[in-house]
Amino acid sequence: MANRVLRWGLLSTAAINRAVITPLRMSGRNRLEAVASRQRARAEGYAAEWRIPRALGSYEALLSDPDIDVIYVSLPNSMHAEWTIRAAKAGKHVLCEKPLAISVAEVDAIEAAARQAGVVVAEAFMYRHHPQTLRVQEMVTGGEIGQLRVVRGGFTFNIANPADVRLSPELGGGSIWDVGCYPISYARAVVGSDPVQVFGWQVTGESAVDEVFVGQMCFANGAYAQFDSGFRAPERMLMEFVGSAGTITLRNAFKPGLEGEIVLCREGEGPDRIVTAGGELYLGEIEDMADAIFSGKAPRISLADSRGNVATIEALLESSRQGRPIALGVAR
Repeated sequence: MANRVLRWGLLSTAAINRAVITPLRMSGRNRLEAVASRQRARAEGYAAEWRIPRALGSYEALLSDPDIDVIYVSLPNSMHAEWTIRAAKAGKHVLCEKPLAISVAEVDAIEAAARQAGVVVAEAFMYRHHPQTLRVQEMVTGGEIGQLRVVRGGFTFNIANPADVRLSPELGGGSIWDVGCYPISYARAVVGSDPVQVFGWQVTGESAVDEVFVGQMCFANGAYAQFDSGFRAPERMLMEFVGSAGTITLRNAFKPGLEGEIVLCREGEGPDRIVTAGGELYLGEIEDMADAIFSGKAPRISLADSRGNVATIEALLESSRQGRPIALGVAR
């Protein structure tokens, strides 16, 4: 970390990498240094296309590179835990794409590896760092809509390609892992705790993963949440927070841009549109990693937080299989 600049390596040439390349170049504390692929020619082509200084022909080469400080894991869901743990054991800090893992046991293994190696590991939920999200949390906890009663959320889009990795059960596919994790995370963040009971329904496709998921969550403070996710509906990224004295509505909850818009409706009053300053969407998670590494500040999304989200998703999937509510006992 010479001159207090974090040197980053991309673990794979996945399309989501594009989202972090620009913010890495915008940040004065971070520098994109390398990209790795299992095929050297592919890594070299990707490095040339995106003007990345170095290309490596294996994931292992990236983890053993002494000139890399942080690994960005953008592999398919089923590979997140394995390569996050391997990176941590190699002494690298890790920003891993959501979901951090696809089981609570995997999250616990990640936490143990990070603690033993003394490195920072964080889940890349970019929306959690945006001013729009932070403002909503302030408004709800500050009582601007009274006591929170109900949270509603939805994240959907259409998949046309039957070979899409999101439809592969072997690679951790399914709509709840891909996009349902967002409204679940948002509800938990705003309520400030994990649900105590969940109920879920799913519609599976030919590959047996959920192509549509609908779920409900009950929280100990009396709040309830409802959400849907799926690959068989138009693009939607909605959140609504219903309180005893008003509502907060977001039409672009998970990918707000240079500006965010919050619609606040208090009882007996017309809608109040609140515009929040934004910025490069993925820059927040990059700077949050730098804060955690350089100053020892806890990442905004802790491993305990990630564990709670994964535990909730596991319970919702189990509920949909059993056709009954599932109780949770996850400590935040």
